[in-house]
Amino acid sequence: MKKLILSVLAAGIFLSACNQSAKTAKTADSSATQPAEAGASATSAGSMVAATKANAPVMNFDKSSYDFGKINRGDKVTYNFKFTNTGKSPLIITSAVASCGCTTPNWPKTPVTPGQSGQITVVFNSTGKVGLQDKMVTITANTNPAQTVVHLVGEVVEKK
Repeated sequence: MKKLILSVLAAGIFLSACNQSAKTAKTADSSATQPAEAGASATSAGSMVAATKANAPVMNFDKSSYDFGKINRGDKVTYNFKFTNTGKSPLIITSAVASCGCTTPNWPKTPVTPGQSGQITVVFNSTGKVGLQDKMVTITANTNPAQTVVHLVGEVVEKK
């Protein structure tokens, strides 16, 4: 009795698998016979995406990394990362996130037009830190790629 049930079950699985292949073959045949217009619209949509990327804003930093050297524990370092929008459309920064809570970025909330410059002010508080530091700030904007990273690096030493 067990063999009969297992045989029927195996046959059912086998038949459903064969039926699935037939459906897949039909789908492939129907996509091969699509009108040329549908293919043309897909191609023009692809060029539209490429055109958007070509017109995207570009954020060019004067320096993407700032070395503040050696500072005493508890000191604060402030640096302005200056950038220029060298793209063809307004640059909109949606966020700037630091790698830890000891670093605070401040960015322009208004669009930066093509050719215009701006700055992202980063403040690093070294309280509770000792040794080599590399604080990253990830900037998200309507650029391609959407995220850019700047670094604030240096060494925190104990006060003497």
